[in-house]
Amino acid sequence: MASIRVRPARAGDEAALAELHQREWGGPVVVVHNTRYDLRVLHTLVAVDDTGAVAGALTYRVDADGLEVVSLAASAPGNGTGSALMTAAEEVAGAVGADRIWLVTTNDNLGALRFYQRRGLRIVGVDAGAVDRARAVKPTIPHVGADGIPLHDELRLARILPAESRR
Repeated sequence: MASIRVRPARAGDEAALAELHQREWGGPVVVVHNTRYDLRVLHTLVAVDDTGAVAGALTYRVDADGLEVVSLAASAPGNGTGSALMTAAEEVAGAVGADRIWLVTTNDNLGALRFYQRRGLRIVGVDAGAVDRARAVKPTIPHVGADGIPLHDELRLARILPAESRR
């Protein structure tokens, strides 16, 4: 298994990030919780493998609600990239004094639900019809998602960070 390092994105990463975002999200724009985000302008953590190649990326924003993971994508599942990125995001959250890390995924994304729940995030809300509304902004969002599951709803997951991890 390759060793994964995480660092902030830098100027030379644009092409690899564009390719990753195109493959995962159909481009650099995502629509989540009724908000349109351009991933190119958000804070980004990049996971690189032993060769220096981009193995994944996590985009985030921080506000009074904590650190929101807006996008997490790995080039190959199961090699530790997602875990390394989530650990780094939690470190960032602690460094800026955020008390929680949170994110939104879709009702069809069973793999993501397993992944996040194994890392201590819990389902804290469901927005029925959120993906249907998002299609008005981004019509390329499919109607059927992973495993043939109709794609309609957003699930919000969160984890309160321990006080000792915050500065």
